[in-house]
Amino acid sequence: MTIRLLIVDDDPLVRAGLTFMLGGAEDIEIVGEGADGREVPELVDRLVPDVVLMDIRMPHLDGLTATERLRADPGAPEVVVLTTFHADEQVLRALRAGAAGFVLKDTAPAEIVAAVRRVAAGDPVLSPAVTRQLMSHVAGGPDPAGRPDPERARRTAAAQRIAELADREREVALAVGRGGSNAEIAAALYMSVPTVKTHVSRILAKLGLNNRVQIALLVHDAGLSGEGDGV
Repeated sequence: MTIRLLIVDDDPLVRAGLTFMLGGAEDIEIVGEGADGREVPELVDRLVPDVVLMDIRMPHLDGLTATERLRADPGAPEVVVLTTFHADEQVLRALRAGAAGFVLKDTAPAEIVAAVRRVAAGDPVLSPAVTRQLMSHVAGGPDPAGRPDPERARRTAAAQRIAELADREREVALAVGRGGSNAEIAAALYMSVPTVKTHVSRILAKLGLNNRVQIALLVHDAGLSGEGDGV
């Protein structure tokens, strides 16, 4: 299958470099380029990409807002955000908006190609180690001034959503939250990979989420990322 890729970045040199780098892959077709988030809806409608490689910082409409608007459409392509920081609150906002992951601008070319392929195949571009780092970045402590703790409110709301899941779905959600692949989860929970995929699909539908990254973030928000059997 050929992966249709749209590149959105305000720097023409970056776009040219990415086009040259990714265009050499036999299974990736660069269907178009954009220089600002405002162009994304029209480009997506006209070019029908499978994946959008989206810069975060653009002058008129940033990549975060563009991602939020794009992923609000159930039929939207997957989005991978481009950033210079790997533990940035903006990256977390993009992930919560439904981006499938992110790549650093100084990432090796082969890894960017692999990231596009993974996202097109339905896998997030986040290793377990990076997932844990991102989660740690948003973990908040008690407010010394005694003001309302937004993290506590987030945790309560997330725990209530996790409680909506059936027991087996909850086990799978916790394993996803620890960064387990489908194969690793299947082995740890004694089920087949297709069954894991079915549970993940049900979790996404039941909780109104876009992808596995959002499951992981929700598990973390609920304070449950340390539970389970070590997937």
